[in-house]
Amino acid sequence: MSENIEKLIGPRVPEAEMRAHRGRYLLPTLLFAAAAILLLVSIFLPYWSLTLHAPQYPEGLRVVAKLNGISGDVREIDGLNHYIGMRPLGEAASFERSISLLGVLVVALLILASIFVHSRWAALLALPALLFPVIFLADLQYWLANFGQNLDPKAPLSSSVKPFIPPVLFEGHIAQFTTTATPGIGLWLAILASLLILAGLFFHRRAYKPLVDAETAHPAA
Repeated sequence: MSENIEKLIGPRVPEAEMRAHRGRYLLPTLLFAAAAILLLVSIFLPYWSLTLHAPQYPEGLRVVAKLNGISGDVREIDGLNHYIGMRPLGEAASFERSISLLGVLVVALLILASIFVHSRWAALLALPALLFPVIFLADLQYWLANFGQNLDPKAPLSSSVKPFIPPVLFEGHIAQFTTTATPGIGLWLAILASLLILAGLFFHRRAYKPLVDAETAHPAA
């Protein structure tokens, strides 16, 4: 069991090697730690916003989504959506919103844990954080499509609007309405965290793979 754990964690850095090449081993640690901090900070910031341009609202209606809720002109947009048979925005992704804060915390802790793993398993620990921005956008696109494709046929204007899929980013058109969806600063921080993780994995491999190879070639008795 101890041997399996040692293989999972990877080799320790000899003191002489650490003194001679401290920066080589410190760099992936700093990159992973910075990525974890950015993810934790992103919890408190908007991840996504949507502006709806309608004839009766020349300045547009805007909703802003954080990981655990939405704010802005939600009531007004829900009122417009009611006429075409779309469900209220608050009904979307209720499960995801309920676990989002804890989920990001766990993901950040996994990145920090990867600092202490000097084997290829570090990449597995960092994978959830690396893919987090993509997962967020994919889940959001799913809910936008779900709402747009399942309109209430009994709605007042149901006959004038065909089922549609609002784009998760950029511009979309729904009847006489136009939507503009943009990433929020929270999502940008999560993307930056992913880039830091990629860099961290590169320098992690460069630092620790020679130690793993040496240990494999000359196993301890």
